[in-house]
Amino acid sequence: MDDHLEAAVRALAWNSATPGSVLLRLLKLDHRDVRRTITWRADLPPEVVDAILTDPDPRIRQDFADSATADAAQRARLIDDPSPKVVLLLAVGPTPYRLPVEPLPDWAYERLLKHPDERIRRETVVSHLVPTRLLAGLADHPDSALRAAACRAWEELPHATRELLLRDDDLKVRQAAAIQVCREDAERTAWLVESLGNSWPVHEVLRTGLLSREFAERMVAEPNPVSVAANPSLPPDLVRRLAVDPNPRIRLVVSARPELTEAERAAVDYTVEPEARLDTLDWVWDAREDVEVLRRCATSAHTWLRRSAAVCPALPPDMVELLAQDEDFAVRLLLGEFHPEPPPELLLDLYLHGTHRAVAMLIANPRFPSEGMAARFLNSPDPDHRRLALRDPALTPEDMDRLSREGLPGLAARDPRLPLPRIRELLADPDLVGSVAGNPALPVEDMHRLLDAAGVPA
Repeated sequence: MDDHLEAAVRALAWNSATPGSVLLRLLKLDHRDVRRTITWRADLPPEVVDAILTDPDPRIRQDFADSATADAAQRARLIDDPSPKVVLLLAVGPTPYRLPVEPLPDWAYERLLKHPDERIRRETVVSHLVPTRLLAGLADHPDSALRAAACRAWEELPHATRELLLRDDDLKVRQAAAIQVCREDAERTAWLVESLGNSWPVHEVLRTGLLSREFAERMVAEPNPVSVAANPSLPPDLVRRLAVDPNPRIRLVVSARPELTEAERAAVDYTVEPEARLDTLDWVWDAREDVEVLRRCATSAHTWLRRSAAVCPALPPDMVELLAQDEDFAVRLLLGEFHPEPPPELLLDLYLHGTHRAVAMLIANPRFPSEGMAARFLNSPDPDHRRLALRDPALTPEDMDRLSREGLPGLAARDPRLPLPRIRELLADPDLVGSVAGNPALPVEDMHRLLDAAGVPA
């Protein structure tokens, strides 16, 4: 198979209109990437799912188990797969970047939590997809890792069960339970900091756990007490001490504390660099449904507060409009990425003028403007701007044909509005056959001819 035909075969694997008859042929091809692409499609026809689940190659079943878009009920059919790796991937669950994943049915997790293989049980309980209602029943499990996981369902556990977990024989179980109560228990906060050592959860405990006066003074005296600088229970005089700490990161954390007034924030010598990567402030996210808190943050002179407000879906419309004009690029980008109703012109402006790699993804947002894009960008010399014309529902077949010849041949070749004669004409162009094979308007008979030419078994 030459490179051009291979490109066409790859495109057929992801073409949204490729029917089951073509997908079944593609599954017979000894091509790892093509087979994986098919397993990661959404809404696979039942006969294609059956073919994947019964394929003798465990790798394709592994890919299906790890698919973030495949139907969860269909993925759950792999729970008795003979390959332990398939079941392990099913237990871990897919982890795509910023995309939601449908959890498996409850019955599947219940089976996985009772699996005879300890690795599978333990991978299941650490998956973020497992509902907490299923974890609550593990509080008396003989496996300590499962008892520790039950602590994530703390609010659903009876008081007596919580007390047993806090006094569990296993250290990690006691730590997991203590983390759930340390915001109201200074003694357990101190114990956790001592027992966790340098492990990553200690930073969350220092940031959120209740601090006694004595313990707070000890922690502030430690080198670079960045985490404790954000702790809500830190005494005011210690906050003032850290506000003038030589470490600029500590001063920045102090400047973003919730109790400070705007004047008090301004009095702290802090800097937010334009490229600084800052996590959303805990106290802002905890108040993400509180419109008054969000207004205070959105109108703050502090960039970190505005960035944190920008990711909160409950941000009111007038504050959305305000942050859409913010001087900080990251505020505008976060608003465009995370708010459910970002202003269309904001998305367009970020796409046209942003340099961050995330701006290219904004074009997939359903609120990205479409109407009028042809008039604005059809003749632009910049191909990234010209491609916006393809979004315009008013783009004429004549303009689409022209773009396929001189403007954006690869992108235009994939557009279903391209006239059928031109689609078939492009099939003969070796440089564009890989693009046109991804066109949903490509007739099924032409798809099969491409597979015939590539030597794919019927």
